[in-house]
Amino acid sequence: MKKLNKKYLWLSGLASVLLLGACSSESTDEVEEPVEAEGSQTDEQVLNVQLDVEVASMDPQIATDGTSFEVIANIIEGLYQTDSDGKAIPALVESAEKGEDGLSYTFKLREDATWSNGDPVTANDFVYAWRRLADPDTGSEYSYIMGIAGLVNANEVLDGEKAPEELGVQATDDYTLEVQLANPVPYFESLMSFIPFFPMNEDFMDEVGDSYGTSPDTLLSNGAFTVSSYEPAATSIELDKNEDYFDADSVVLDGVDYQVIKDSQQAMLSYQNGEVDVVTLAGEQVDLFKDDPEFVNVQAGYLWYISPNTVVEGLENENLRKALATSFDKQQITDTILKDGSVPADYIIPDGLAVGPDGKDFRETSDTYLEFDPEAAKESLEAAKAELGKDTFTFGLVVEDTESAINVSQVLKSQIESNLDGVTIEIEQMPKKTRLELMKQGDYDLGLTRWGPDYADPMTYADLWVTDGNNNDGSWSNAEYDELIASSINGELSLDNEARWEALKETESILMNEAGVLPVYQKGNAVMMQDNVSGFDFHAVGLPRVYKFAVKE
Repeated sequence: MKKLNKKYLWLSGLASVLLLGACSSESTDEVEEPVEAEGSQTDEQVLNVQLDVEVASMDPQIATDGTSFEVIANIIEGLYQTDSDGKAIPALVESAEKGEDGLSYTFKLREDATWSNGDPVTANDFVYAWRRLADPDTGSEYSYIMGIAGLVNANEVLDGEKAPEELGVQATDDYTLEVQLANPVPYFESLMSFIPFFPMNEDFMDEVGDSYGTSPDTLLSNGAFTVSSYEPAATSIELDKNEDYFDADSVVLDGVDYQVIKDSQQAMLSYQNGEVDVVTLAGEQVDLFKDDPEFVNVQAGYLWYISPNTVVEGLENENLRKALATSFDKQQITDTILKDGSVPADYIIPDGLAVGPDGKDFRETSDTYLEFDPEAAKESLEAAKAELGKDTFTFGLVVEDTESAINVSQVLKSQIESNLDGVTIEIEQMPKKTRLELMKQGDYDLGLTRWGPDYADPMTYADLWVTDGNNNDGSWSNAEYDELIASSINGELSLDNEARWEALKETESILMNEAGVLPVYQKGNAVMMQDNVSGFDFHAVGLPRVYKFAVKE
């Protein structure tokens, strides 16, 4: 039972209620303790984790958000997994052989890995999943990443010019997977720990069809946990330890229970009551608990930005976009609203993401852009008014219904309207899944959104804004940008690491100078974690949080 002598009772009006509830719980514990059976729920190591948004999809080839990725990674593993230092280490791979020219990989799979229905995990599970990912009929928003991975014929398959069967991957036997690349990809093995490349059981998929991932019976696991309770948009998800997992001896937890709690005050009360073990803090909570020994602050790779829909009247104008981008104070947002270690972003490639051929972080040798400058914002607005022949503009700003997103959007509205005469911002609040769908359909004006890095290279951000790209919701387009990205992926630049690195700096400059997106902040994670929990890994790239080796004493 959590002691009540901390500053958790920070809501003075609720202090007496909390103490009463705590006393009642302690009294109940005293009555029940003598009759607890060994192995009961109270004896189990079940990690209770708060989420601030619902899982959008449990399908590895369909999911796109960090929350979904986090849950999927607990039940399915790929060729590689991420260690505590954020490096890719073998998971289902027993051995890997890389061709001298960097254009081929031969993976030998371990033979003791099984799906939760008893089927062995085979090389064909990867072939099926990767072809499914690349197949235009699947409609995966992450299909483009197959081209980023450099597989032979990937782009042709994505464009529908070749069949998925012509993708550069094959199973030469049940446990041998061969991959052919069109060009060397220095981060290839890191990519293999990313969720869209996870395997899928073809026979099971044929059996459940479109109902995959809608219930525990329509999900398969080959990872550390299995799903015991889940339904779409669920506010709670229960995972049990997978006793048939090949590395089950390394997993101490008996399960993981997720609870979706969007309100930060309610989340903190649940933490104080011992109902959750890990909770995300927001706003004033950070100041209250930052000196607590259970407080953890981690710099994340997630970058929040406003995506302007450039096909909306007015937002096609570069000067208007620049006016918006420089009219709000990012420092105020991070220091007075978020207070969680987030930092202002005058860039679109995050700090700490990747190190270049010179051994320096990308940001260390790159410029900054679109800093808060209300006078420059006013000048850009006047230029836009003259170019567009209009004096007033009204734009909707779609935001998800999490507390932090709502609070940030209110500051954005206030400052944009204060600094830009004639501009009105109308906040449109909705669940994250709805926001994502509207933005994907292009049915929005401005969208407060985020992106998290999938692998440790600037390309994980830079390729988002190529013309007609799957994640280019705002339809921004620049021919020079497209050429540099294409060459860096599988052209001349891909063969010269130093030239490629400089080209990626140039792409950021092009995007920022045209205000194709409007950066706001790089996310910091402020969490409280119960002092009896350890082995909980935080990462800036790929999966933000990994629980496989967590312990709850």
